[in-house]
Amino acid sequence: MREVLEAKLARFEELERQMLDPAIVANPARMAAIAREHGSLAKLVTKYRAFKHMCDEVAELKQMAKSDDQDEREMASAELPGAVERREELWNDLLDLTVGGEDANRTRCVMEIRAGTGGDEAALFARDLYEMYRKYAELRDWKVEVLDASPTELGGLKEATLAFEGEGVYRELRYESGGHRVQRVPETEAKGRIHTSAATVAVLPEPEDVEINLKPDDYRKDIFHASGPGGQHVNKTASAVRLTHHETGIVVSMQDEKSQHKNLAKAIRILKSRLYDLYQQQEHQKRATERKSLVGSGDRSQRVRTYNFPENRVTDHRINLTLYKLDQILAGDVGPITEALIAFDRDQLRSSMKADLN
Repeated sequence: MREVLEAKLARFEELERQMLDPAIVANPARMAAIAREHGSLAKLVTKYRAFKHMCDEVAELKQMAKSDDQDEREMASAELPGAVERREELWNDLLDLTVGGEDANRTRCVMEIRAGTGGDEAALFARDLYEMYRKYAELRDWKVEVLDASPTELGGLKEATLAFEGEGVYRELRYESGGHRVQRVPETEAKGRIHTSAATVAVLPEPEDVEINLKPDDYRKDIFHASGPGGQHVNKTASAVRLTHHETGIVVSMQDEKSQHKNLAKAIRILKSRLYDLYQQQEHQKRATERKSLVGSGDRSQRVRTYNFPENRVTDHRINLTLYKLDQILAGDVGPITEALIAFDRDQLRSSMKADLN
């Protein structure tokens, strides 16, 4: 934990130096990216600096408590309990700010929703999730941008990619990664039988340009004609873009915009997010002793939640939370689930990090 905080502090100070560099100041795009990252770290770093200062004060008071001077010992003994309490409060604040891992305080992320098993019903469920997250973003005053969407003829979605921006956006949405299962009677089901289908959600922190150095030589760019449901052409110009990253084999296709330039820009954003996520996973796997919790694992292959329409029920399987308010949750009221997941993760983090306070 201390190592992570020190790394964040070092990064923050490096960004401060870069913001004074004339060459960077003269580059508006680079300056904006650095300023965004600097701003996302500011709250955590300010709290950590206060914590370090309080740690020094506690150490000094403990030393004074051993002094040969009686007045000094009495003063230290009187002030030490309050200083320890303030240090612990700051530590708890830091734990709250780091719930969600190293990327907890990022203000931008990309969400990918894909229909899973269940055919047309799975695509309709993917559309329900898509609308749920958009409504949640509206309630949280987050900006949301549709980067890509592949509709079906029945009004569902084969897949969709959304970009979110706002305070706490990644900390909250990261818990949505995983398999989502729905149980309901499809409109096409004449006998009223309940069907089960699924969709998957992946939430990736969106890195700043300065963090992922992606050059044109790093990927192959293919241009092709965009197509819609059933294979018909959306437009007659070759505007769709496919990027293939040479080193990792990651492929990103984008055809949502009529402009090739805009599709390329969106594809690059998604490719950078996927690369960042991959590199972070590889780094985490190297840390054999890193804390692993059910909520914090971010394993997208696991089933994280079930939505049962006949019972108006939502169950989050990671913390055995069941709420009978499915209608409200699909209307965007995801907060109660997110708050419960964050509280669980916070308690796990506090239990595992107690030793770091001493």
